[in-house]
Amino acid sequence: MKLRLPAPMGSLLKLCKPFFLTRFSSLPNSPATTHLRTGHCRALVKPKKRYGSFCSSSLSSSRPLASCQFSSEHGGDGADGPAPAADLWLFNTMSRKKEAFRPKVEGKVGMYVCGVTAYDLSHIGHARVYVTFDVLYRYLKNLEYEVCYVRNFTDVDDKIIARANELGEDPISLSKRYCEEFHVDMMHLHCLPPSVEPCVSDHMPQIIDMIKKILDNGCAYQIDGDVYFSVDKFPEYGQLSGRKLEDNRAGERVAVDSRKKNPADFALWKSAKEGEPFWVSPWGPGRPGWHIECSAMSATYLGYSFDIHGGGMDLVFPHHENEIAQSCAACGQSNISYWIHNGFVTVDSEKMSKSLGNFFTIRQVIELYHPLALRLFLLGTHYRSPINYSDVQLESASERMYYIYQTLYDCENVISQHAVQLDNVPPDALDCITKFKNEFVAAMSDDLHTPVILAALSDPLKNINDLLHTRKGRKQQLRMESLAALEKVIRKVLTVLGLLPGSYIEVLQQLKEKALKRAKLTEEEVLQKIRERTAARNAKEYEKSDVIRKDLATVGIALMDSPNGTTWRPSIPLAMQEQVAPTT
Repeated sequence: MKLRLPAPMGSLLKLCKPFFLTRFSSLPNSPATTHLRTGHCRALVKPKKRYGSFCSSSLSSSRPLASCQFSSEHGGDGADGPAPAADLWLFNTMSRKKEAFRPKVEGKVGMYVCGVTAYDLSHIGHARVYVTFDVLYRYLKNLEYEVCYVRNFTDVDDKIIARANELGEDPISLSKRYCEEFHVDMMHLHCLPPSVEPCVSDHMPQIIDMIKKILDNGCAYQIDGDVYFSVDKFPEYGQLSGRKLEDNRAGERVAVDSRKKNPADFALWKSAKEGEPFWVSPWGPGRPGWHIECSAMSATYLGYSFDIHGGGMDLVFPHHENEIAQSCAACGQSNISYWIHNGFVTVDSEKMSKSLGNFFTIRQVIELYHPLALRLFLLGTHYRSPINYSDVQLESASERMYYIYQTLYDCENVISQHAVQLDNVPPDALDCITKFKNEFVAAMSDDLHTPVILAALSDPLKNINDLLHTRKGRKQQLRMESLAALEKVIRKVLTVLGLLPGSYIEVLQQLKEKALKRAKLTEEEVLQKIRERTAARNAKEYEKSDVIRKDLATVGIALMDSPNGTTWRPSIPLAMQEQVAPTT
């Protein structure tokens, strides 16, 4: 599965009800040039009358869009806000250490995650980003926070225009189409929809208004219809990435332009070129630069000061570094408490790269593997660590997924035949449940350590299987109560991880269908092999029966004998089993 491809994005704007209007303490009222220092902002700003004493989070005089803004009057800085009932520690890229999570507004969380640039199908690197932040979103909701999760679509960009010209398609239409494809991928991966999903093309007034503020504050300059941010006017440029200004160079969506005052200066507004979409602005027709989009949209829905800003590690520089500079230049009170970034995806231990042709789309992967197996695979490595994508890892995740759902399906089947009360659970089951709950809370509180939770699932699943299938387990008193209580706690954890399907039996069947596809067999062909093996065993042709079993195991079909006959399940193909680390 080799492929060269970019990234996807876009869709219609979805709005959520507003919470509170964000207000900020007034800025210093000195007529002279002043240094504004708040959190990570320290920008050179010349206050002007239109700047006012507050940084308005409404970035346009046009009718304001619905928002999820929280009042900061009762919370203040993230470090000083109220602590949650259970301490959650998150690694903050800005401070380069884990920090206790304290929201700016008690009980409420504002989170912005950079979305895709929609000009092609999404790849597994995108899957990792949005699964990571979906787990964070789910866990914050599990902690009973009211979360406003904003994830944007970039539907105005050089790459989109180039692809649209290639295909002879309108750029906005092309982008919208790939936004819809992205939504299909997210649905397959069980990613919850965000609270708000804004598109760049719907937010030109807000973007233009922010650029005006940056110009008015002396942190940008115009050249022939283009507007550039002046990095020299932001002394703390590089604080997120740790890069020094002299190390920066033009490139990677930072145009090479001899007219710029500093090669690292980046475009806020690009003048219109023939054949490109454009919008009217005070600087002439054109379109926004890439970085300004997220600054404007996050401020529109969350205000200039909110809790969490996230994305892939590749966005630390230049995108998030530039966002900080822009937002601080527009509003000296701009402050995001936690910058969170997930690690890279490698393919067969090589960095995913277009030049190597080792990009895989989500569609390509889920053609052969169940989407929840892909999600389980992604959660099997801590989100900040690099993760190596390979068929072996997906086979392992698929086998594990089948075991989990088969266990829960068997448990559900047995429980459904009895009236069960959960107020009388035996001590052994209670001990197992308490241990599992504690491991879950400890692991999630420790910077979302999902691999620990997946490993901890082994004990309650084993207990269920013992109660279902062993002689001792079947004789245990209050067996049904134990099964029901164990199944309930596992369901709760799988829900937070986004791994709970609507139907166990349906997913089990889908996992079998995917295994057959990888084995290039039909179910009837497998059943015919089982019949041939049964006949060989009855004829005491054990060598022949062993060959049939091994041939099927080689392609990932495991046979299971029981007094009721022989059945099959998906398994890791024999040749790959040596490459899989043993699990407990």
